[in-house]
Amino acid sequence: MRGIRAAMAALALAGAMLGTAASTAGAASAEGSRAAAACPTGWGSGAKGGAATGADHLVDVRTGQHECYDRIVFDVPGGGQVDYNVQYVDRFYADPSGQYIPVAGGAILDIRVGAWSFDLEAGVPTYPGKVGKPLPGVNISGYSTLRDTRFGGTFEGQTQVALGVRARLPFRVLQLDDRVVVDVAHSWTS
Repeated sequence: MRGIRAAMAALALAGAMLGTAASTAGAASAEGSRAAAACPTGWGSGAKGGAATGADHLVDVRTGQHECYDRIVFDVPGGGQVDYNVQYVDRFYADPSGQYIPVAGGAILDIRVGAWSFDLEAGVPTYPGKVGKPLPGVNISGYSTLRDTRFGGTFEGQTQVALGVRARLPFRVLQLDDRVVVDVAHSWTS
């Protein structure tokens, strides 16, 4: 009888330990997914730039939505590390004409990418943007942060785009081979 009680006590203790381990593992898993969902907030909203050598042609601009930020991507195949300059401005003016272009949103990012949108040798556009108009093929309806896009034109190897955002929010710029990526956070805090 004593052996049966000891065995039952051992089984009960083992069951309790398994239950505790399972609930701890579940809590750790839930904690890990909460940590993975935490959004970065340390990007800041100051001007950002990156130098590179050479320039090629801009062929596409596309956007995407992510859990913590909205993204705009400038594709420059064959461009390697592409030059860029991104900053908030009070009003958007096309360079070099100085033409004022209205942009919807609470804040405006002036994005300049070191790539032509026009092939001078062939005499054809490589990206079909029209000065002052929304970016062709870019639909940002339903985005958390992005509100408007406007094409500023190409001058001296730089293409200029305005990105209207909900408010002056933190952003980062990634300089990758053949593209420049601009991410605008949904908020200042995670």
